[in-house]
Amino acid sequence: MRYLVAVGLAVIVACAGAAGLVSGAKSQLEGVARVDVVVAELAPPSDGFENYLLVGTDSREGVDPNDPDYATMGGDLGSQRSDTIMILRYDTAAQTAALMSFPRDLFVTIGNGEKKNRINTAYSLGADMLIRTIRANFNIPIHHYVEINFQGFKELVDAVGGVHVCVPYGAKDQNTGLRIHRGCNLLDGVKALRFARSRHYHQFINGKWQLEGTGDIGRTARQRQFVAALLKDTVKYSAANPFGVGGVMRSIVGAVTADPALDIASFLKRLKPAADGSIASYGLDVENDVVNEMSVVQLAGNSRSVLEYFAGIGPAPVVEPPA
Repeated sequence: MRYLVAVGLAVIVACAGAAGLVSGAKSQLEGVARVDVVVAELAPPSDGFENYLLVGTDSREGVDPNDPDYATMGGDLGSQRSDTIMILRYDTAAQTAALMSFPRDLFVTIGNGEKKNRINTAYSLGADMLIRTIRANFNIPIHHYVEINFQGFKELVDAVGGVHVCVPYGAKDQNTGLRIHRGCNLLDGVKALRFARSRHYHQFINGKWQLEGTGDIGRTARQRQFVAALLKDTVKYSAANPFGVGGVMRSIVGAVTADPALDIASFLKRLKPAADGSIASYGLDVENDVVNEMSVVQLAGNSRSVLEYFAGIGPAPVVEPPA
């Protein structure tokens, strides 16, 4: 679920953009819940680009314990924890979009203070603290904020009839219940959740099950892969089932929360060129570390070029090859 907000937003874009239903769906989109606490932390409008902070929440609250995906959720009832932290950057001149994900174990200074912890901790102190933390550590302005909940992710995947994900090897994860075969798999909401949450991802290579070994980093890469796949399949669904888009919209509206200033209908129109799934995907180079007996990851390698691009002070880095 780490990428779930990005997925939810992407699905809205794809549905409304591909089917040309932005205007007709505007009344439904007005039902999206709003969060006021982030307003003071949002950056003023920019001429060249806008950054949308996308957060997936990890609480089990409101989810039926009998649902097959309940066991894969990491948050306790009523807890506020982010399992997904991504930024979507939209270039207003080129009309292109890019995604970057933060590993939730990334070691950062929390807010403007001196205490350090995992970036995931900032969200537990409030969405405004997460925005402040990103700005203080990376100089990245956040213009808008969107979050989506766990159950909403499952429902929106099912609403578009599932999503095709292609993998080079059979894969499983006993912790999440994931099991998929080599090649292309049609994942429903439950299976998609298992794929997205897998940190103990095993692949069947040369007749043996082998741990993929990249943990949280591998998971964020698979999540970005899934964002692109969901975009493409949603475009196809919207074109083939124009009268079914309303149901997709309803599932999204019930799952999404946004800042008060975000005009979602206008945002969809601006992101219509990205509805074909051609979104650049960036990960951060990190290395494992242990701080005060806590497992974390630290920035490494060429992370600076990615961070500078999203901060608006550097060119777009070379795009990662498709997963």
